[in-house]
Amino acid sequence: MPVYLQIILITIGMIVFYILAMFVTGLGIRKLCFKIISHMEDQGAFSAGRAINVQDKRGNFFKMGMLNYRPKALQMLVADGVVVKTGNGKYYLNKDKLAAIKK
Repeated sequence: MPVYLQIILITIGMIVFYILAMFVTGLGIRKLCFKIISHMEDQGAFSAGRAINVQDKRGNFFKMGMLNYRPKALQMLVADGVVVKTGNGKYYLNKDKLAAIKK
């Protein structure tokens, strides 16, 4: 097999692997978002008065490779407006945004 063909195949293989890795990571974060939402629904956190504590930071900086995407999923929910952070660091669900997502 010619060298230039090997280089092209290796490059295509790396690109496919990268896309699959990003896709699997996205599915994992999506699953965590649903878990966070269901946990908050079970706790009844629909207002600032009923806000709950949710893990929003990594416990140990050196455990970055341990696939703890929960803080990232929570950041995405806050950025989308589904979850609201109170002044004291607790979180609650925005009913309007949650209803729009469930449709």
